[in-house]
Amino acid sequence: MDGRSNDGVIATGNAQVRNAVVASGSNARVDFRVTEQEEAQTADGRPLTPQQINDLLARFIEELRRSDHPDRDDLAEFAEDAREELAAPEPRAGKLRRVAKALVEAVPGFAALASLAVTIEEAVRGL
Repeated sequence: MDGRSNDGVIATGNAQVRNAVVASGSNARVDFRVTEQEEAQTADGRPLTPQQINDLLARFIEELRRSDHPDRDDLAEFAEDAREELAAPEPRAGKLRRVAKALVEAVPGFAALASLAVTIEEAVRGL
C-alpha cells in the first residue's frame, strides 16, 4: 500500500495481499471496501480533474478487457461513453454518476475492477 491506513481491506485464511487485493489458498477470503474518499482525491486533497477521471476510465477499460468478465465488451463500451462525456465542453454530471454507479454494480466479483470502479464513482461525485 502507499503508507496510508486502509481499514477497507480485510483478508483471512491463507491470503496474500499485494498492490491489488488478492486472496488465494484454502479458506482465503477478501472483503474489499473503500471507506474513505481519499482514493478519489489528489495528494493535496483536491478532487480529481476530469482528465484524471478520464485516465482512470482508460485504465479501467484496459483491466476490463484483460479480465474474464462476461460483459466486458459492453462495459468497456459504456466506460468509453463516459470518457466521451468527460471530454464534452459541459459534461453532464448526472449521466457520469449513473455510468459510475453502473460500473460499480457490474464488477463486484472482480477485485481490481471493483477498486477502480469505486475510485471512479467517488471521483465523479467530486466534479
